[in-house]
Order: sequence, then structure tokens, then C-alpha cells
Amino acid sequence: MERGNGGEESGFPGTRSPPFLSCGGERHLAIESPNNKAPRIRVNRQIRISPIRVIAPDGAQLGVLTVEEALAAAQERGLDLVEVAPLARPPVAKIMDYGKFKFEQAKAARAAKKKQHVIHLKEVKYRPGIDDHDFAFKTRHAREFLQDGNKVKVTMMYRGRQMAHIDLGREVLDRVANELKDIAKIEQDPKLEGRNMSMVLAPK
Repeated sequence: MERGNGGEESGFPGTRSPPFLSCGGERHLAIESPNNKAPRIRVNRQIRISPIRVIAPDGAQLGVLTVEEALAAAQERGLDLVEVAPLARPPVAKIMDYGKFKFEQAKAARAAKKKQHVIHLKEVKYRPGIDDHDFAFKTRHAREFLQDGNKVKVTMMYRGRQMAHIDLGREVLDRVANELKDIAKIEQDPKLEGRNMSMVLAPK
């Protein structure tokens, strides 16, 4: 029986020492999930059900082999035996470079994460008597939010007697929508709720 560094048994079923993977002639520690007794993907001697259906690196079928025969085939190629369909009967394993496989998986996951974009609802507030400078400043921020892929809630806030001239605030909202029509569409028409009138703009 082989012994790892320090004289501990390694790589065989029934031992407590962590399993190792062979990759290009080198031995690498197979990290298991701390919340599970078994690794998520069984590799090499972690595969205990025999026989198994074996797939070559090029996708060719090598047939149904014992685990020992499959491991020997993987070792001859300097690669790993990786269980890819544990619920199949018999289970299916593929001969591959497990280190490279994990690297490609992580790379694909990072690429997918970069493509994801969480849409936030930003809010920009106006008042009926807003001057041109403040209007331009606030509308510029709304444009930036939209360019980042976010939705914008445009809120008109009325105070006191301004409630008697709701149409003045509505004109400001229409002006905002018109200023941003090149990059935005109205997702929710202006709606009066209490002392506020709001509409929602979404990127085109």
C-alpha cells in the first residue's frame, strides 16, 4: 500500500487521509466540500462503484470497465478519471485533465458573472418651479443611470398650494421624458400618489 508524506495512507478507499489527483504525473490534493462527506465530483480513487462506462478524452466510448481498468487507462494517458454521470447505471466517467477542467469551469463562471447585470430602480426628484440649471443637472443624472442599464423613477414633489397646479409638474415630467427619449422609454406613465407624481423610465 502506498504511503504519502509523513507515513500516512493516501489515495485508497477506507483511509482517512485526503485523496489525491494525478495531473501530468504530479499529485494534487482533491479538496472536498466541508458540508458534504463526499466530494461534489468524484475523481480517480474517489470513484467506488464498479464497473463504470468510460469515455476517452476525444469522446470515444471505451466501454464498460472496472474502476481499476479505467484508472489504468487514465494513468497511461497521464490524465484523471472523472465521474460525469454518477446517477447513470452504470455510472459514466471520462478521462480528462481534471486540473484544466476545473480551470475552464471557473473561467466560464467568471465570464457569465461579468455578463450579469442587476437592474436597479434609481430615483430623481423634481419640483414644479425648477429652474433650467437644476433641471439640466438632475436630468443629466437620470441619463447616467439609464446608460448604466438602470431604470429611473422620475418624481415630481408638490408642496402646499402647488397641488392646485398639478399640470405644471406634469409639464416638467413630460419635458424630462422628451429630453431622454433617445435612450429611454416610458415604462410607467405619470401617476399621482398623495403629493407626488411619478413616472418610470426604462432603457431602450
